[in-house]
Amino acid sequence: MPGSEQMTDAERSVKIRKLNDTFRRSLRGGRLIITQGVFTKAQEEITDLLDAVRRFEDFDEGNDPYREHDFGSLVWREEQVFWKIDYYDTDLRFASPDPLDPHVTVRVMTVMLAWEY
Repeated sequence: MPGSEQMTDAERSVKIRKLNDTFRRSLRGGRLIITQGVFTKAQEEITDLLDAVRRFEDFDEGNDPYREHDFGSLVWREEQVFWKIDYYDTDLRFASPDPLDPHVTVRVMTVMLAWEY
């Protein structure tokens, strides 16, 4: 994003948080990865889990120290689930040079059962 290098850390975090929330809630504008443990669930269970991730709002200092809403942990159907958003370059090989710039960034959200970590 032009001029993003002139923002404060707090301003960057606010903008990244908005992009992450938009992606997490819509699952548009990035990639979704579900792990093998999630994949083995029935389709309606996967849909229910992704809905729980979309609705997640339990952010605090412990799970969101940079206030970017890029990680969450929740209990779903008595299983601990983690989700994480990472920022890759457009070739999905390296970290994005600027997570604020959609022209150089692909957001990738991984949803996994905690025991798979």
